[in-house]
Amino acid sequence: MKLAALVPMRHHSQRVPGKNYRPLAGKPLFHHIIETLLAVPEIETVMVDTDSEPVMDGMRQFFPTVKLIQRPKHLRADDIPMNEILLYDTAQVQADFYLQTHSTNPLLKAETISRGVKTFFAEYPKYDSLFSVTRWQTRLYFQDGRAINHNPLELIQTQDLPPVYEENSCLYLFTRENLARKRHRIGDKPFMLEIDKSEAWDIDEELDFEITDFLMKRRMNAK
Repeated sequence: MKLAALVPMRHHSQRVPGKNYRPLAGKPLFHHIIETLLAVPEIETVMVDTDSEPVMDGMRQFFPTVKLIQRPKHLRADDIPMNEILLYDTAQVQADFYLQTHSTNPLLKAETISRGVKTFFAEYPKYDSLFSVTRWQTRLYFQDGRAINHNPLELIQTQDLPPVYEENSCLYLFTRENLARKRHRIGDKPFMLEIDKSEAWDIDEELDFEITDFLMKRRMNAK
């Protein structure tokens, strides 16, 4: 089964200007996830969707084997749903399955992606899609003060609480058919791939960038 990886990257970023090509741990941010995807043996094709000239220039120079998809103007507005972009992109390259991640997840490891892909294919068609999650065991509340996952009258240790899982947006695996039918990456029978919190950082704000830069440098120095 052919698996194609897709990384959408916008030139414009509202909260962290130029983050996709801003240096992180000595190289442009997008380099990290592209290098990771190219190191995953199960991935046959890597695609980048972007409207950013700095990203396109960098891809042509450093990653010539990666397929570039120039995002059309009608898909560049801030309010365009990601799923509409993915529908366009998956029409550009034929594959049985598509794996999507983000440049803003630079700490995601190749072995984690490979583990998820192998697990999914071994269980398919029991599951029709995959998305990555982060496990949390802490006391959570709704805005109105109601407890979500615990009884406030029973003060048990957090490690004994029933876990809840956050969709961390690091990794999705899906077919184009399901994407077109549901207008969503997550199908009717999804597999939740738990990944370590240390890999699940998503750069959404300036503090995220600074923390991720620190963690990446620490990882590189440990090698």
